[in-house]
Amino acid sequence: MTPEQFDRAALALPGATMTVQWGADHVYKVGGKMFAVLGEGGFSFKASDVAFEVLSETGRAIPAPYLARAKWVKFADLAAEDADEVADWLKTAHALIAAKLTRKARAEIGL
Repeated sequence: MTPEQFDRAALALPGATMTVQWGADHVYKVGGKMFAVLGEGGFSFKASDVAFEVLSETGRAIPAPYLARAKWVKFADLAAEDADEVADWLKTAHALIAAKLTRKARAEIGL
């Protein structure tokens, strides 16, 4: 997957926005809350409990620094990952974060 494909996949999700933070990292949010990050050191996203365990234990990803307790995983090389699989992970990450928003916040962004 390319960084441009990652941008398109993340921003195609309902209510998704992107800001540049921490230097040049692209931070994707829904309702003001992060669901994915794309930076020079790879990419990270919120994972389900099962996906976090599987991806971490198999060595495909590592627990994301500073966010591991919240079940975030980090991949070192975006180019090595399948575009469809990453897009699915982004959809799941978006849904996990959106589900925690208040009913009012979800309604404001059309969810």
